[in-house]
Amino acid sequence: MKVFLTGGSGYIGRATIAELVKQGHTVAALARSERAEAAVEAAGAEAVRGELTDLAVLARSAASADAVIHLAQASSGDEDLAAATAMQNGVGEGTYVHTGGTWVYGDTGGVVDETAPWQPPAAVAWRKPVEDAVLAHTGRPVIVQPGLLYGGDNRLIDAFFVQPGKNNGAIAYLGDGTNHWALVHVDDLASLYVAALAAPAGSVYVGVGGVNPTAKQVAEACAHAAGLDGKTTSITLEQARTEMGPIADAFALDQQLTPAKAQRELAWQPRYTDPLAVLARG
Repeated sequence: MKVFLTGGSGYIGRATIAELVKQGHTVAALARSERAEAAVEAAGAEAVRGELTDLAVLARSAASADAVIHLAQASSGDEDLAAATAMQNGVGEGTYVHTGGTWVYGDTGGVVDETAPWQPPAAVAWRKPVEDAVLAHTGRPVIVQPGLLYGGDNRLIDAFFVQPGKNNGAIAYLGDGTNHWALVHVDDLASLYVAALAAPAGSVYVGVGGVNPTAKQVAEACAHAAGLDGKTTSITLEQARTEMGPIADAFALDQQLTPAKAQRELAWQPRYTDPLAVLARG
């Protein structure tokens, strides 16, 4: 199968290209710069020069593919929906896999699945109308909602919590750190995107590993990896908002989610079942 992919030069994109190629697919990936071209080609894809706002390029590339995986991070809901619509129109009856995120479920109050009500923090509230429109489009729309990523060269947790010289040499967590994070390893997520190409139209899958440690446990593991003897420190949500902006409210969520639906319907099985061990190794 020929797959057109956006966001191919990014953290998730490179892993997904590698998995697609490993499973025998050919890949064309959007690249907005020479550096991005080199990255997607190194991962095994053909580079298509353009940006997420180049709707004609998106539609044309999608039309020449059997399926589309949209991984690129848009700057707004309007931009994301315009790109999605162009690619859905282009791919026609081929599968279109759209990227959402588990933060839209807010505090879950225990372990939940894709049927949980949406309670999104402001930073991701824009996703609702976009995903509704994607699922209402003709063709074969599928949505994957990744949890908080780790593994490989991920810098998301590092960028906000593992910053050298900050917090007196300790790894920070919010409040008492008892809120849970729904984690997923980047390689497991990549295999889920590939599996989703065969999903029934209209399907939604949370992309999580099934282990939901607390934020403090994550901080302790990262502190071990950083050679800090497990040294951690609590920061307030107000401090985090000042340093991180609105995304702080997303990191403060207490989330536990299960991958049971993807396991049941797609025979997807996460291979990384001990995220704290991976994080502790750095």
